[in-house]
Amino acid sequence: MVMKMVMAVVQDSDVGRLVEILSQKKFGITRLASTGGFLKRGNTTLMIGVEEQRIEELLDIIERMCRPRKQIVTPLPAGPADAYVPYPVEVSVGGATVFVMDVERFVKI
Repeated sequence: MVMKMVMAVVQDSDVGRLVEILSQKKFGITRLASTGGFLKRGNTTLMIGVEEQRIEELLDIIERMCRPRKQIVTPLPAGPADAYVPYPVEVSVGGATVFVMDVERFVKI
């Protein structure tokens, strides 16, 4: 059996529904709390061990449940005061960043 490791970085507001559906579909999931860069908001990194033939099914579910959307935010200052933008800006949030990696060996103990 050829295995893959999928690491999906998902916004916290999307992760609950995603984990629920993946669990129903019998995907094994490990959740790790993580923090995003630009907006400094919480997100979750999911580690999912999956058989190679189920990769497309998994990616389809992630894409369906983690759609990007626009949101108005006021960025926090991150550099010199003269570079700070003190007014709200529209940014794209949500979606997922997904990495698919080969697994040399898979052992469940």
